[in-house]
Amino acid sequence: MHNENICLGEGDSSPNFPCVSVIIPTLNAEATIAEALDSVLSQDYAGPVEVIVVDGSDTPATSEVVRRHYPAVRLVSNPDQAIAPGVNAAMRMATGDIIVRCDAHTFFPPGYLQRAVETLERTGAANVGGRQQPVGRTLFQRSVAIAMTTLLGAGDSRYRLGGAEGAVDTVYLGVYRREALDAVGGYNTSLIRAEDYELNYRLRKQGKTVWFDPELVVRYWPRSTPWSLARQYFEYGRWKSVVFMTHPASARLHYFAAPVIVLALAAAAAAALAGFLWLAAATLFAYILVLVATSVVVGFRLRDAATVLLPLALTIMHLSWGIGFLLPARVRRSAATGTSRQGERGNRSEK
Repeated sequence: MHNENICLGEGDSSPNFPCVSVIIPTLNAEATIAEALDSVLSQDYAGPVEVIVVDGSDTPATSEVVRRHYPAVRLVSNPDQAIAPGVNAAMRMATGDIIVRCDAHTFFPPGYLQRAVETLERTGAANVGGRQQPVGRTLFQRSVAIAMTTLLGAGDSRYRLGGAEGAVDTVYLGVYRREALDAVGGYNTSLIRAEDYELNYRLRKQGKTVWFDPELVVRYWPRSTPWSLARQYFEYGRWKSVVFMTHPASARLHYFAAPVIVLALAAAAAAALAGFLWLAAATLFAYILVLVATSVVVGFRLRDAATVLLPLALTIMHLSWGIGFLLPARVRRSAATGTSRQGERGNRSEK
C-alpha cells in the first residue's frame, strides 16, 4: 500500500476482486492498534485495499502510533467518540465497494478478506461475517473469553457459539456491500452500543441477507478487569434495550434472560428482608448451582484453570447486562439512522 487513495489509483480492481475499505474505530487503543493494523495490512486479498482509522481517543497516543508506523493508513478524527458516527464519517470518505468493519481489539487471520469477499459474492448477501474467538492473557481475561463462548454467556448467538453456515440475525463485525449500507442510511448514530445488530435488522427488513460463515474467525481480546467488564456489559444491556424499544420485532428470547436473573435476585433479597429466608436461599442456591455446574463441565472439557473464575465472569455479565437492560439509555432522536445524535457518552468507540 503506497498511498491513501489506493482504491482510486492502485491495485488490480475487478468485479471479482472489488476494492475493499477497512474501517477501524478506536478509543485509547494505543496498546492494541498495531496488532490489529498488522493483521489487516498483511492480508493477501487479490484486489486493492484501503485502511481508515477513525480515532476518538482522549489523548494523541493512538494517532501517533498510526502516523509513525503506518503512513499508508488514512487517519480520521472522531470527535463524537462513538462507533456509529465515526464509521459513517469514514464511509463517506471511503472509496471501496466493500466496507469491512474491524476493531482495535481484534486480529484478522490470514485470508480473512479474501474469504469474506468470496462468500459475499457467492451468497449474494448484503453482509457477511463469522465467529468471534475471544482469547485472554491473564486468568480473569481467559475466564471472560471462556464465558463468552458458553450458552450462559452468549445466548444463542451463532457468531460466538459457532454453527452451520447460513442466514442469521447478526454477525461479528461485518463485511458489507457499500450499496446496501447506502440504501439503509448507514449506522444509527443515536446508538452507542448495539449499532451493528440494529443495522443488520434494518438490512433484513429490506429483504437483504446477513450471512454467517464459520470459516471466518476473528480473534478478540475481552476486557481484562471485573470493573471494565461490568461497565461494558452494562452498556451492552442498556443500548440493546433501546434497540428493543425502537424495533420490538427485533427481540429474541435470550434478551430477557439476564433481566429475569436480576429481578429474581432482587425478589430474593426482598423476600429475605420480609423474613422468607428459605425462599431467598433457594433462589440464590439455584443460581449458584447453575454457575458452578457450568464451570465444572466446561473445566473438564477445556482443562483450563481459568474456569475457576467462570462463575465470577458470568455473574458480572448477567447482572451488568440485566441492570443495563432494565435502565435503558436516554437518547435524543432527530432521525431514524444517520443524523441522530447520542444523548450521552459512555465506553464508546470500541467493542
